[in-house]
This record gives sequence, structure tokens and C-alpha cells, in this order.
Amino acid sequence: MNRIDKTFKELRQSETCAFMPYLCAGDPSPELTPDLLLTLEDSGADLIELGVPFSDPIADGPTVQRASERALTHNISLERILDMVYSIRQKTEIPIALMSYYNPIFSMGESSFCKAAQEAGVDGVIVPDLPPEEGGPLLEVAPKYNICTIFLVAPTSSSNRMELIGSVSTGFIYCVSLTGVTGVRATLSDEITPMITELREHTDKPVGVGFGVSTPEHARQVSKIADGVIVGSAIVNVVEDNMHNKEQLLKSVKQFASELSEGVKSD
Repeated sequence: MNRIDKTFKELRQSETCAFMPYLCAGDPSPELTPDLLLTLEDSGADLIELGVPFSDPIADGPTVQRASERALTHNISLERILDMVYSIRQKTEIPIALMSYYNPIFSMGESSFCKAAQEAGVDGVIVPDLPPEEGGPLLEVAPKYNICTIFLVAPTSSSNRMELIGSVSTGFIYCVSLTGVTGVRATLSDEITPMITELREHTDKPVGVGFGVSTPEHARQVSKIADGVIVGSAIVNVVEDNMHNKEQLLKSVKQFASELSEGVKSD
């Protein structure tokens, strides 16, 4: 069984929500990414969303854009990230889903990517700029390599589109909490609950909510209606604020991630 499926099955049995932090691979340096990932696991993460830096990240706000720029100065690439995951796999079995724009996957070739991802220990892939209608080549080969394909539902998604995404997504469905790009928000969107309610009419697959979840209180609120809480920019901000001091960086990330995890797991 895929690690993502196994994790959600176990969490559902215990009626617990998943804490799913995002980390930009290579930020602030490739050497620190494994330490940050393991720190997030130590802090209560159930699944890691590992971002593949890209030069034109259309779905990302300024925080993740800066993280991508920092990572790209270190010549980070999809191939290097897969090597990184392989080395991380020697230390942990936590599910890892790559968040990648389609261009790097297309350039490598869907079959080559899925084969290399499986060999590295990747469990799933989230491709924010790949609509399911155009995802045929990836959808065809990913199951052969036990790679989950995770598509995004937005507040603007029609009922028919939710049904389509529910049918082709595996692992979980990524619910974008608001229209626009990633980033820290002061308040949660009031579109989340009706969107999830409608989505659940079309599928019983796990639903993870991201974009704008920024505080432990946000995490607590989302955990009441979703199967997973995804936090990205708020964590990347902590990395950015402490990137010149490794000890302080890991300490600060662990403290903030632990608070988020407590929010997700609170009754």
C-alpha cells in the first residue's frame, strides 16, 4: 500500500486529522532540506509536501516565490531533489508528495519521472498547473509505479469538475481554500466549508486543505472539516527569518510546527 493511503487509513480509523507541512526543497540550502524535513516529522507532521522550485511559480505567492529563487541559486533540480528524497528515505518512512509544476516532469518524461520517483521513495505528486483533462500521460503511468496523483479543487470548481477530480485523484484531493495564490492570511476563507461539503457528495477520498492556513487556530478550524491541514507559506516565513543560523532555524521551525500540529490534533 502507498504510504499516503496507509497514513490516511490509519488516521481515519483513529478519527485524527493529518498535519501536512510544505517545504521548498533546497531552501535555504540543499544540505538543510533533509534536516528540516526530519524536524517537521519530529514536530508531528503526518505527510510532507516537498516543493520543486520553478522559475515561474504561477500558483505561489511572494513567500514561496522567494524560497524558489533561493533554492534555484543552488542549482537545485528535480533530479537532485529525487536524490535528496532517496537519502532521506534511509531515515524515515513519512509519506512524501512532491509539489511540482508540470514542466520539469514533462521535460524528464512522465514514465522516467514516475520510475525515478518510485525508486527514490516518493509517494505522490501534486501538479498545480496540470488540469485533469490534460493529465492523461501522467495518469496512465503513475499507477504502474504506485505514485499517487493529487489534483486541486478550488472554490470556483463546478460540481462536474469536482466529480472528475474526485475520480482521477489518488491519495487525497487538494482543496484550495481560496482563489488566488499561496500566502499567509489573517483569516480563513468562508468558502472552505461549502466547498468540502459539496466535494464529499462526489467522493469519499481524503481531503486536504491548503492556501492561507497560517496559524495554529486556523489549523484547528480546518481540522474539524477536512482530513488534512496543509501549511506552507507560514512555515517558509520561519525558514526565511532564520536561514542564516542553522541551530536557530531548526529550533524555530520545530516550535512553530509543533504548535500547528497541536492545533490540528486538538479535540
